[in-house]
Amino acid sequence: SACATAYEEKLQNMFANAIVARHIASRRSFSTVISNVGPVTAAYMRKVELGALRKDESQINLASKLDSLHQSLAASDSHIIKDYDELKAVIENYSFALSLHKGGYLSLFQNPIDTSYMMARHVHQQIKGALWLPPPTRGMYIHGSVGVGKSFCMDLFYDTCKDITHYRGRRRAHFHEFMLDVHQRIHQFKRDHPKQDPIPFVALELAHEAQLLCFDEFQVTDIADALILKRLFSLMFHIGVVVVSTSNRPPDALYEGGLNRSLFLPFIDSLKETCDVISMDTTHDYRRDAINVENNQSNSYFLTCNGTTTYNSLQHIFNSGGGNSRNEAIPVIMGREVKVSRANEKCAWFDFKELCHQPLGAADYISIANRFDTIIIDNVPQLGANHYNEARRFVTLIDALYEARTKLVISAQVALENLFVDFQAQLVTSDGDEEIAVEEKKSRDETWVNGEGGSSSSNSTTMVRSKNGENIEWSATGRVGVSLAQLSAVQEVAFSFRRAESRLAEMSGSQWGQ
Repeated sequence: SACATAYEEKLQNMFANAIVARHIASRRSFSTVISNVGPVTAAYMRKVELGALRKDESQINLASKLDSLHQSLAASDSHIIKDYDELKAVIENYSFALSLHKGGYLSLFQNPIDTSYMMARHVHQQIKGALWLPPPTRGMYIHGSVGVGKSFCMDLFYDTCKDITHYRGRRRAHFHEFMLDVHQRIHQFKRDHPKQDPIPFVALELAHEAQLLCFDEFQVTDIADALILKRLFSLMFHIGVVVVSTSNRPPDALYEGGLNRSLFLPFIDSLKETCDVISMDTTHDYRRDAINVENNQSNSYFLTCNGTTTYNSLQHIFNSGGGNSRNEAIPVIMGREVKVSRANEKCAWFDFKELCHQPLGAADYISIANRFDTIIIDNVPQLGANHYNEARRFVTLIDALYEARTKLVISAQVALENLFVDFQAQLVTSDGDEEIAVEEKKSRDETWVNGEGGSSSSNSTTMVRSKNGENIEWSATGRVGVSLAQLSAVQEVAFSFRRAESRLAEMSGSQWGQ
């Protein structure tokens, strides 16, 4: 048929591309880079020579590995599949191959499919001994302590890829931002096609737009995202999408303690199969250097106890934003909006309760961060497990402002080094047998969940034991009874305090937002 003839022509072209790509891959070596100095390392050393940063061996080692990835991407860019219909066929073929083990086939895109033709195509590939896709380029999963230069090196890599991703395309995003985009695409697709599965279409769209994805702060905190990631990335990895991501957690610790985590584990295996896992074995927090150089004198972090002096400073900063003070409604994705009660041309002034006591999320904070050059937050309390909801939102807000490089001015009840009170989550069952959800760590506070009706009961109560033995009750839902499904999110907030404190230190420096 005409369909089969057209397919055969495309298949022959793809076979040829696969052969070329294999030849390129066979010459690739992660241990050497052209002239021993690749573009990422060169960009890094230029910044060292200019005095913009201090030479760090762990960062240089990471830059060298990113050079090798850069070289591989440059060599294979013109051989990737970018045509929309061909990408769609790749996903169909992947689904069909999986279905051979399950005894049935249904098109992911719900198109009429001649299964005998699909079988002939699949067998033809096996006989020819050729891959449907060129050998995939391995991505990178970079993890380590806060402030050690993970994001900095990844951004250098991303910048150097501008001229080698003409066909592949590239995208850099904070992981919060990426998942919001995914959810919006799913929402829009289900609105127009309520009976169809949106995941294959979303994977197809994302791969058609960019096949190099760079993610900052890769994290998973709820079962919905966990299940979406598992299906979405299994398709994108098969297509050949290359992922480079940073995280404070190693892959095996993602979604730790999460509800039905066993369903997420195949994604972790897939992530390790498609990405080189790189550990930054250093603990020096470079974000704090700026604040240390300035001897802790900050023009953007004030104490509320200073009363009129602090208020006058905040008013001066607000007035410098230009224009008259007014109310404003800022559009948010999916047709929502967030209200700002005090704004001018470039600055918004919030009380902490306006931002963190309300049911706001990453989408709201990203919209605020993108709208204003400067954000003032007044009356920030000390944050710990007794302010879990507020702390969770505040950390998300800091991530959004940091990603947008928005200037943040804070008036707080305590000094920056005392703003976040550490806590650690664990489970305690009602029969006295303790089940530790994560490895116990020494910290100022501990959090445990006391299950009245078994360790998975929705009547469980979450408590905080402070260092002096005081018991504090908190709720992730506003009720006394809290499902243990919240445990992973609790752990993630406690874990993210270090990142938030590190970022606030950098954002409090005089050079931030310049």
